[in-house]
Amino acid sequence: MRDEPAAREGSTLHEELTALAERLAALGERPAPPCPDAVNAPMIRHWTQALGDTSGAWADVAPPAMIQVWSMPGPVAKKAGSIADDPLRLLDENGYTGVVATNCDQTYDRYVKVGERLRSTMRFGGVAGPKRTAMGEGYFVTWFQSWYGEDGERVAEMLFRVLKFKPRQRAAGGGKASAAKPGRYPLRPTIGLDTRFFWDGVNDGELRIQSCADCGALRHPPGPMCPACHSTNRTYRTASGRGVVHSFVVHHHPPVPGRTPPYVVAVVELEEGVRILGNVIGCEPSEVEVDLPVRVAFQRMDDDLVLPQWTPANAPEPEPAEEPEADADGLRIELTPTFVIASALATRDFTPVHHDIELARAQGAKDIFVNILTSIGLVQRYALETVPGAVLESVRVRLGVPAYAGDALTLTGERAADGTLRVRGAVGLGDHLTATVTFKEDAQ
Repeated sequence: MRDEPAAREGSTLHEELTALAERLAALGERPAPPCPDAVNAPMIRHWTQALGDTSGAWADVAPPAMIQVWSMPGPVAKKAGSIADDPLRLLDENGYTGVVATNCDQTYDRYVKVGERLRSTMRFGGVAGPKRTAMGEGYFVTWFQSWYGEDGERVAEMLFRVLKFKPRQRAAGGGKASAAKPGRYPLRPTIGLDTRFFWDGVNDGELRIQSCADCGALRHPPGPMCPACHSTNRTYRTASGRGVVHSFVVHHHPPVPGRTPPYVVAVVELEEGVRILGNVIGCEPSEVEVDLPVRVAFQRMDDDLVLPQWTPANAPEPEPAEEPEADADGLRIELTPTFVIASALATRDFTPVHHDIELARAQGAKDIFVNILTSIGLVQRYALETVPGAVLESVRVRLGVPAYAGDALTLTGERAADGTLRVRGAVGLGDHLTATVTFKEDAQ
């Protein structure tokens, strides 16, 4: 599809990507590579067994979340003809060799029948970047795929987005540096000589503000020298823990390990006159406003870490964070290496990061991890176990932290007033996925 060299003289990668994306988007809907197999019972059986679906509901029709499986190439098949080939290849050529899926939105017009042979089309969405991410600098590439039945009518459509990134260098010794243990809050402060008094105070339930031992000036964040008199003699004062919101933002994206968006990050002005950064908890983000009176709330995140947070002055004390546990309404999946590999192969995803630990580590991951086709399949399984007899209309999944082998994934959900099911999939590092599931109007 490309008709010019990957690196044109006088152009930057960003310029070429932008021009290429514009040309591809202008093409509109184009034929995609043919689906190699008709919808068939053996592939459905392999998929349901790998994902633990024991419902027995798929004798005559395929699970809707399998829709992409029917057009996935095999491990040695050439992907020629995909509308996303050229941008992905151009990024590979420029060092963006890592790839991880970030979003998958599927809409189902009807379930496909066993024996039916599908055809598919693609249209290009766009390229966004470069952006700094937890994986490294990268570009987000988006495309759309549609599937049509033998009658010519569309049966499903999907938005698919991947991040193409430059893998970070592996830490000395061959491993990934400072990987968080499953079950521990992954974002941890760096504690040094200048800040130890602050964190010792937090552990004792005190909000300590550094002060100059000579002139008494307060300062935060802590530092080695007084900005007022330049003295290096320092002590601290225990603050009242009361203040007002000076400014704030509501964070929606990108995902942050250990946090479930949306949440509020605020600059709080203390009664003592200094300002301190923290999350506002104990209320809805829509309730936060400038000059809102707040007080400090010490929230235990795990066995070792307590964080100073902020809550409205009249709000009750927050409950301590707890590890997600499977209950009557939850679905817990043990992410054994066998599960990660078997589910990836059952979805016909042969990307090495899902079965080859050395190649996964070469991309900056600490282990093999669950692929997005498995994630969306597990959301389908949870949704239909939660709402028995329902017919899915759409599943929209956004990935957060990786779901590594050796961890466990716990799916929980809440039915909204409009009938949609909001699903959260948590692992030891935080939220692996957030999803929204909608049902046909005649769903039970």
